Amino acid sequence: MNPIILYSALILAGLGAILAMVLYLVANKFKVEEDPRIDEVESVLPGANCGGCGYPGCRGFADAFVKSDNPSAMFCPVGGNKAMEAAAAIMGLSIAAKEPQVAVVRCAGSPAKRPRTAVYDSAPSCKLAATLFAGDTGCPFGCLGLGDCVRACKFDAIGIAPTTLLPVVDEERCTACGACSTACPKQVIEIRKKGAKGRRVFVSCINRDKGGVARKACGAACIGCGKCAKVCPFGAITVEQNLAYISFEQCKACRKCVSECPTGAIHEVNFPARKPTEAPAEAVSTTA
Repeated sequence: MNPIILYSALILAGLGAILAMVLYLVANKFKVEEDPRIDEVESVLPGANCGGCGYPGCRGFADAFVKSDNPSAMFCPVGGNKAMEAAAAIMGLSIAAKEPQVAVVRCAGSPAKRPRTAVYDSAPSCKLAATLFAGDTGCPFGCLGLGDCVRACKFDAIGIAPTTLLPVVDEERCTACGACSTACPKQVIEIRKKGAKGRRVFVSCINRDKGGVARKACGAACIGCGKCAKVCPFGAITVEQNLAYISFEQCKACRKCVSECPTGAIHEVNFPARKPTEAPAEAVSTTA
């Protein structure tokens, strides 16, 4: 064998061994001991890595959960109470169950209620459309209907209805991860409490224009009249910037506001059909 080749091989092998030893010593000196409970917590999480918890994936949530001084304030919307109970058990803790939540579409501006005044002819992206103009209707606040929320959902829980051109949420599949809400440039989608038996009441409008302007743009718009707030016995409704809002923390789903709203902007979901109002009895004559 050529001695030059032999010496070169030996030198390279020696350098490799020295560098390997250096890397080994550095790795041992600066290694970070990781709490084994992080792996355990991650194993009971759903593995969706959706970011709905506010952390970069399930691993990030598990790491923060184990290190948190107040883990009861954290929540995995996809895994829900079951996953949180398992994670808390690993930590030797108990966490109070939270009420389930669901995505709610706060816009009822279908073509029948909100006529188109312009034509958007570009890439089907709500984010792009929102940067170019206010929208293709007279309402600058409403849903653009181009499906950013649909593409953001990892659980196939939302779609665009062909007749209303508005998002429709599948309550059974929705995990309330908030991805659709984050993706919506108009902030039309809100994460709210699902409510007992899935029943809830909310204002399906975010138009903050004055009443006359809002109603001209959309027949289903809230006009900020305040009638709903006046009849609410629980103080759950506020009217700010010409728009009513129902707090899901205070609302008791009595539905008095639904009947009072003159534009039908307040929606009731999953309630049994209302009984028809009985007609007043005819007056009985007492004369002969």
